[in-house]
Amino acid sequence: MKLIFEKSKPGVGCSVLPPCDVPDAPLSPQAARKTPLRLPSLDENQISRHYSALAKRVFGVNDGFYPLGSCTMKYNPKINEELADLPGFTGVHPLQPEHTLEGCLKVLDLAAQYLCEIAGMDAMNFQPAAGAHGEFTGLLLFKAYHQNRGDTARTKIIVPDSAHGTNPASAVMAGFSVVNVPSGPDGCVDLETLKAAVGPDTAALMLTNPNTAGIFDPNILEITRIVHDAGGLTYYDGANLNAVMGIVRPGDMGFDVIHFNLHKSFSTPHGGGGPGSGVIGCKSFLTPFLPLSGTCRAAALPSPEAGPSLSIGRVRAFRGNFLVIVKALAYLFSLGRENIPEVARNAVLNANYLMEKLRDKFPPAYPGPCMHEFVISLEKLKASHGVSALDVAKALQDRGMHPPTIYFPLIVHEALMVEPTETESKETLDEAAAAFLSIYRQIQEDRESLHAAPRNTVIGRPDEAKAARQPVLRYTAP
Repeated sequence: MKLIFEKSKPGVGCSVLPPCDVPDAPLSPQAARKTPLRLPSLDENQISRHYSALAKRVFGVNDGFYPLGSCTMKYNPKINEELADLPGFTGVHPLQPEHTLEGCLKVLDLAAQYLCEIAGMDAMNFQPAAGAHGEFTGLLLFKAYHQNRGDTARTKIIVPDSAHGTNPASAVMAGFSVVNVPSGPDGCVDLETLKAAVGPDTAALMLTNPNTAGIFDPNILEITRIVHDAGGLTYYDGANLNAVMGIVRPGDMGFDVIHFNLHKSFSTPHGGGGPGSGVIGCKSFLTPFLPLSGTCRAAALPSPEAGPSLSIGRVRAFRGNFLVIVKALAYLFSLGRENIPEVARNAVLNANYLMEKLRDKFPPAYPGPCMHEFVISLEKLKASHGVSALDVAKALQDRGMHPPTIYFPLIVHEALMVEPTETESKETLDEAAAAFLSIYRQIQEDRESLHAAPRNTVIGRPDEAKAARQPVLRYTAP
């Protein structure tokens, strides 16, 4: 398919602007471009057809089953978009006087109130623009807390080997060093190794619960107690919250800070670089260190006695991605207190149902039951039949579904991480199971054909090594 610039022809256009009826006001030479702005020249039909053709080349949630683990809940109700498009929300400016923003501030207050209750936290801050940004912000809170106490020896963050890659990256960006803790045979944190790892240099533990293997750690209270007894703090990565929200609260598990991925648990779209929202919540003893602005009015803001200098400052302008908060609040309103736990139960039910349908041919890496996602290991199939997780993922594309995450978590070899999400029907899950089982039959009868999959998509299997080592990231005009 040609790029839109390659379709461009000089002199073609579709301008509908009327002739200018006011005098020109040319820019000064210092402000003017030295070369003309290069834009493609096409007519209206060409532009419309180009983007329609692009859309047909993309597989989205509206096209079929999308069990991509540790990514997003794949549910973006249209009512959320309508509410976020209300003029009272889109027509404001963050520098307006506060008394003219009462409606918007009420949105933040309500969202903070509900999220605090769901998380078991005392305050929320909306500044972080994405999940990893929330991690970074939470770690800066920990750093400021320890430094304020003169506990400057606490320079290490403990991260399990099953963690999301953003956890250690955020820790390093915040100026900490990372201590990796291995998982036990059950896929959970090894308690004895954790006990040996903590000490006077422990700043915090970062943990996702349920973890990336889809397992709720049965020792979670013991884990947070071990870290707290050593003087460290605990960070809850909210990536998998939609498996437990409304049923158990991270704050009650012993966590001091949480970040929410609103696109994972509260139906706000996320993709193509944004917009995202990594709202963070914390316990009351950390509120003096929260970012300036972005905290709801009902929360315990840094007091004059504590001094504003305790704040870590700003991590983003103003109050974060406000319209994303509007969408999340709309979703919370639509669910109500009673149905938030129902979302979690459906996520867990769907994952366990699909896992049991596949267990005989595609056994899970851990016996289960799982939470909202489960991990299949194709290590034995690869050894016996030469078929990899990548082969199965590509074959699923031929069967009209998006493949799950592959090769993650890293503690499972030849991993397929399947997250059906709470919004899929039993019929869809049965069709997905049939697709997996048909691939298993293909492995037994015609395994070589899997190496050429997919065959029915817009493009076949690309040369991934070349794409990684020799990427073409920009178009160079002739």
